[in-house]
Amino acid sequence: MLLAEIISVGTELLFGEIVDTNAAFLARELGERGVILHRKTVLGDNLGRVSEAIRLALSRADLVILGGGLGPTDDDLTRESIADALGETPGEDPELLAWLEGLYAARGREMPQVNRKQTWLIPGAEALPNPVGTAPGWFVRTNGLDRQKYIVALPGPPREMHRMWREQVLPRLPLPDHALVSTTIHTQGIGESNVAELLAGLTQNANPSVATYARKTGVDVRVAASAETEAQARELMAPLLETVRAHLSRWTWGEDGQTLAGALGVGLAGRSLGVIEAGSAGALCGLLADAPGFLDAAVTGDHARLITLGLTPVTLRDAGLVSEGAALELAAGAREYLGADIGLAVVVGVTGDNAGQVHAAVSSEKGHKAASVNWPGDTAQMRERAAVTALALAYRALRAGGELA
Repeated sequence: MLLAEIISVGTELLFGEIVDTNAAFLARELGERGVILHRKTVLGDNLGRVSEAIRLALSRADLVILGGGLGPTDDDLTRESIADALGETPGEDPELLAWLEGLYAARGREMPQVNRKQTWLIPGAEALPNPVGTAPGWFVRTNGLDRQKYIVALPGPPREMHRMWREQVLPRLPLPDHALVSTTIHTQGIGESNVAELLAGLTQNANPSVATYARKTGVDVRVAASAETEAQARELMAPLLETVRAHLSRWTWGEDGQTLAGALGVGLAGRSLGVIEAGSAGALCGLLADAPGFLDAAVTGDHARLITLGLTPVTLRDAGLVSEGAALELAAGAREYLGADIGLAVVVGVTGDNAGQVHAAVSSEKGHKAASVNWPGDTAQMRERAAVTALALAYRALRAGGELA
C-alpha cells in the first residue's frame, strides 16, 4: 500500500483567486492506480509553513506531491522548502542552466537572471524535464524509518503539470500491484437523499463500494472495486453495479464521461433541435453548443420578439411569460419558426414574484411535454438549473420509450 499526500502551494490558491484543479487531477490519477490519498493541503507562499507541511507529510505518507511554487520569482519557494525540510542546500545544476539558457536563446531572448533559481537541485533530487515550460520538476527519494519515501515537485500550470506527471513521474513511482476500477452513473430528477434511500445498505459496502455525489446535472453514483488485477476488480464490481443500475434506471441518463447534452443528442436520433430561451441568458444553448442535432436558437426576453416566435398575446396577458403555457407555445414555435424537428423552450423568472420559477417544454410532431420547478437561489443558479431542467425534460421525452420518441 502506497500512502500519499498532496500539498498545493500558492497564495492565489489559498485565497481562491485560482481554483485548484491540479489537486483534483492528481487525486483521480492516484486513485486509478491504487494509491491511497489521505490528505490534500493548500498553503500560501511561506517558506516556514511549506517546510513544516513537508516534514509532517513525510512522517505520515510514502509519497508527497507538491504542486506550484517552481517559478523564478522570490515568492516561488517550493524548492527552498523541500531543501529546508530535508536539511540540504540547493545549488545550480550546470546541465539545467545550459538547457534553460538554450531555451531562451532559441527564441532570440536573453535569459533573465531571476530564472537561474529554476536550475537549482539538491543532492537528493532528480530533475524532471519540462518540455512545455521553463520550470523543471523535482523527484526526490528519501529514506523513512522502514522504507523509502518520495517527494515530487510539479509546476503549477496544468498543461505543464499533467504532461510531467504522466511522462516523468508515473514511470518512476513504485505503483501498487493492484487495480481500482469504477463506474459513475448519472441521474437527474431525483434528490441525493432519495438516492440514498433507494440504495439503503449498499453505501455501507467497503469493497466494492457505492458513493453519491451531487452535481449540477443531478446526482452521480460511483460504484468502485479494487483487486489485484483489473479483471478481478471488474468481476467483483459487476453484481453491485447491476443492482445499482436497476434501482436507478428510472432516473439514469448516462455513465462516466457522458454528458446530458450528449445523451440528448443520441435521443434526437438524427433529428434537429431548435431552442428558444427567455430569462435564462443562453445557459441552455451553452450546454448544447457542441451537441449533435443542435440547429438554431433564439435567446431573448423581448415580448414582441417572442410573439413572432409563437408566444400568443392571450397567453402573455393571462398567464404571463413565466408560465407553462408560454413554454409550450415557444417549444412549438421553435419547431415552426426555427425549422427544427424538435422544439425545446425554457422560460425563467429572475425577479419579482416569479423569481425562481422555471418552465420548460419540448415539442415534436408526436406531441409535447412540459415541466415546472421552483427553486430559491441567485440568478446564476436559477439559470443553470433551468438549463438542466430543460435538457433532462427533452432527454426523458425523446429516449427510447419516451412520450415523444
